[in-house]
Amino acid sequence: MLQNPKRYTITAALPYTNGPIHIGHLAGVYVPADIYSRYLRAQGREVLFVCGSDEHGVAISMKAKKEGITPQEVIDKYDGIIRQSFSDFGVSFDNYSRTSAKIHHNTASEFFRTLYEKGDFIEEVTEQLYDAKADQFLADRFVIGTCPKCGNEEAYGDQCEKCGSTLNATDLINPKSTITGETPIMKATKHWFLPLDRYDAFLREWILEGHKNDWKSNVYGQVKSWIDGGLEPRAVTRDLDWGIDVPVEGAEGKKLYVWFDAPIGYISATKEWALREGKDWEPYWKDQDTKLVHFIGKDNIVFHCVIFPAMLKAEGSYILPDNVPANEFLNLEGNKLSTSKNWAVWLHEYLEEFPNQQDVLRYALTSNAPETKDNDFTWKDFQARNNNELVAIFGNFINRVVVLTNKYYNGVVPAPNELSEVDEATLAELKAYPAVISSSVERYRFREALSEMMNAARLGNKYLADEEPWKMVKENPERVQTQMYVALQIAAALASLCEPFLPFTSQKLLKMLNIQINHWNLDFEDWNLLPAGHQIGQAELLFSKIEDEEIQKQIDKLEATKTANIAENKKAEPQKETIQFEDFAKMDIRVGTILEAEKMPKANKLLVLKVDTGIDVRTIVSGIAESFKPEDIIGKRVSVLVNLAPRALRGVESQGMILMGTNTEGKLVFINPDAEGVANGEMIS
Repeated sequence: MLQNPKRYTITAALPYTNGPIHIGHLAGVYVPADIYSRYLRAQGREVLFVCGSDEHGVAISMKAKKEGITPQEVIDKYDGIIRQSFSDFGVSFDNYSRTSAKIHHNTASEFFRTLYEKGDFIEEVTEQLYDAKADQFLADRFVIGTCPKCGNEEAYGDQCEKCGSTLNATDLINPKSTITGETPIMKATKHWFLPLDRYDAFLREWILEGHKNDWKSNVYGQVKSWIDGGLEPRAVTRDLDWGIDVPVEGAEGKKLYVWFDAPIGYISATKEWALREGKDWEPYWKDQDTKLVHFIGKDNIVFHCVIFPAMLKAEGSYILPDNVPANEFLNLEGNKLSTSKNWAVWLHEYLEEFPNQQDVLRYALTSNAPETKDNDFTWKDFQARNNNELVAIFGNFINRVVVLTNKYYNGVVPAPNELSEVDEATLAELKAYPAVISSSVERYRFREALSEMMNAARLGNKYLADEEPWKMVKENPERVQTQMYVALQIAAALASLCEPFLPFTSQKLLKMLNIQINHWNLDFEDWNLLPAGHQIGQAELLFSKIEDEEIQKQIDKLEATKTANIAENKKAEPQKETIQFEDFAKMDIRVGTILEAEKMPKANKLLVLKVDTGIDVRTIVSGIAESFKPEDIIGKRVSVLVNLAPRALRGVESQGMILMGTNTEGKLVFINPDAEGVANGEMIS
């Protein structure tokens, strides 16, 4: 662990441009990375925070096929959405690049050639999965099959999303092509491999020994399991029509594997930034006084902790990551987030539907961050955290302070009189918060750090509630001057302490207090963050209450997605045995109307119906009681099989059958004529 680094290079996982950003991405990677970067800048540290769109690989090709457009159109579309969403959300990248940029293609190609010329690759002809019908080799995500480790029947060729195991496509049991659905065959093809097994000793010493005390247990555990499982050569090239050309002879038609080129995107993004800013990029990647930190989700741990470090070690001139504080997954309302199934809260939609409430989402995601285990985001919890914490604690304290200062002193900070023991104790507690929060942030415990920041707001709220200046302003105005001075110092401290977590709130508060404090090293020597005589501005609400109707709208939106997914994935029952026309002609199906309905005693599923069939009024017992209330179906027009042989059910003779179907939610629905003018007794043929 590097102590007192000269500079920091901070990377956030490159998002795939096959869809927009959702809350899982934010909670896992971008919010904690932004908190860390903002905190370091507030400390006066030299920080470079880079990211960019990951625009190669199978995910892009699959999206292009699905949408009927070219891969270039896909990446341009989603890069635009992602880039704007990050900007509007306030993620403070120093540079956000894209892997389709020429500087990245050149950087990745040069990196490959360096390793190639040093003899670090194994060139090998291997048998790979091939779709004969599509006439192409199948890259990992174009293959689906049964995971050999957990039995998940929908594992991809590179990873099982159920158990998290990293796979090769040839590991899958019963593989199928996602392009044609055909079972692929094995076909010979030449590729280049990075021999990870050569780096076993290096990785064991560097990670298992060197970082066993400072890396998160979930990260260390996954890396140890992977290394102990035995490292094997891993292909760095693939047969694909989208990506960076393999820059050596004999590699025509082959591309760099996306896992090889994507992390190099951090380096090319740094080069792009340096060219723009007129700086030297190399110290940020090659100076031993630079602290390199990767922010990623747990599905990227192996790539950033084993494979990319092996690549950097092989190249020889790069520093290695000081830490990789990966988070676990965030679920949504009890179900796994899924881009393909549209089960997500999309950032660009949130920003439209909750305008000027970026910090509410930042707060909810950080306070419920999946730092050591998977966590669940619910809209009710989001609402509660806003209303009960941001509004009731933070916002309430600031509003009271600013309103009372304007009411009592026309917005001028009053001069304090002698401080009481309570005042001294309160300010002493306030003085401790920067160090406490710093300790949590430095150890990547952002949920804990946010909680401590809110404790500073709680301190202010409690101070005002206990002191009650509004009750003694007439009888003891001198004491109230001191009380309001102390409260204003807490408000000013919060403007800085909250900035890494709630940057938009910080800006509002700085404006309200008419100050420009935006650093962490607060001067508490004379408790004078807001000096006496300083003019503050008028109060404005930092946060507003979120009503039940707004939350229900979001819940309904998710329910609609769930229904649509069920409908899309619903498989029709297979066709029954073929019958002849004469068999169908034997059935007498007529239009009828339900005249009466009541529950069958001691039978949860049965209703006893009186139905006018047009030829008579008859009793029919139907198993629909769990789907319909008797009173709701009286007068309902239905289709009735009238020539079904009578059958006794619970002592009641049923003289026919009501025809039913099921909807996308699996609920029973009537198969009934909607056209007007269709009389009871009309035959259906």
